[in-house]
Amino acid sequence: MTAPLKNDLFLRALMREPTPRTPLWMMRQAGRYLPEYRATRAKAGSFLDLCMNPELACEVTLQPLARYRLDAAILFSDILTIPHAMNVGLEFEAGEGPKIARPVRTAADIDKLPIPDPEGELRYVMDAVRLIRRELGGRVPLIGFAGSPWTVGTYMVEGGGSKNFQHIKGMLYGAPRELHRLLEVITRATLAYLNAQVAAGAQAVMVFDTWGGALTPADYREFSLCYMQQIVDGVTRQSEGRRVPVILFTKGGGQWLADMAATGCDALGVDWTTDLADARGAVQDRVALQGNLDPSVLYAPPAEIRAQVARVLASYGKGHGHVFNLGHGIHPEVPPEHAAAMVEAVHELSPAYHS
Repeated sequence: MTAPLKNDLFLRALMREPTPRTPLWMMRQAGRYLPEYRATRAKAGSFLDLCMNPELACEVTLQPLARYRLDAAILFSDILTIPHAMNVGLEFEAGEGPKIARPVRTAADIDKLPIPDPEGELRYVMDAVRLIRRELGGRVPLIGFAGSPWTVGTYMVEGGGSKNFQHIKGMLYGAPRELHRLLEVITRATLAYLNAQVAAGAQAVMVFDTWGGALTPADYREFSLCYMQQIVDGVTRQSEGRRVPVILFTKGGGQWLADMAATGCDALGVDWTTDLADARGAVQDRVALQGNLDPSVLYAPPAEIRAQVARVLASYGKGHGHVFNLGHGIHPEVPPEHAAAMVEAVHELSPAYHS
């Protein structure tokens, strides 16, 4: 029996229901900026080993909640767990990011890809979700997540991160049928993965489309949004007697917010390059909005952080349906006390927008 939820502000805001203040969490809130995270990662041995150890993944998921008055926990994992389970040879090199030993670039490569069993090869993620839910004891909701098919596919085809997307854009323009086939496989795997997270206890899910902003508008709709639409259509939306909200986030995707809202998702993440007032106008209050403080603001002194929080809150304006967040993940060099200044500013300044 799961504990009743003591703080459901985050879930209510995603459904655009009234809340007494603006709820908040941070992308990458469990991460390298926290000394306690660095200690746990050292204990794990490597980033991948940390992701694959449910007890340690639970430990780091809960660490930011011990420091800050946050309204949600997010599963500690990585968007590349699916390709790792597809046996493409994923490794994380210190300071280099992810590297894939066997990039997927041909029809034969795609043919070899299995659909991982979420309770088999990816059971460590589901075990982490179950453990985190138990340890949370209903304090706040737990967010599950996955990478978008386009973003995961980009890593799989490029063999890692990329600046010019040589291989995947070569595939997009030179072999679009094969690229669609790859994206279909990733989408099927992602749906199974997210639905298993919900079954294990995730109370909201988020799709991270890190590289969607690298596409032309037409290509974005065909190769990224189309597959996120399939995820919105296929993901479990009811669990434990309440709705499971779906958040879509395309970094650099401000121009496509109206199209994204039309998918039937519940909320959209907005990065710092789009004003929330413009985002709210674009989506016409059809969905909730999440964001969007520039993560670099957290390098500033606490008084300036408070002023910038005030600007973001004013930009969204009065009314419900706003989840305060950064416009992307918190940077590793940010002092933890600066994150605390942001959290406290949201708690103090946001009630005025909900009266």
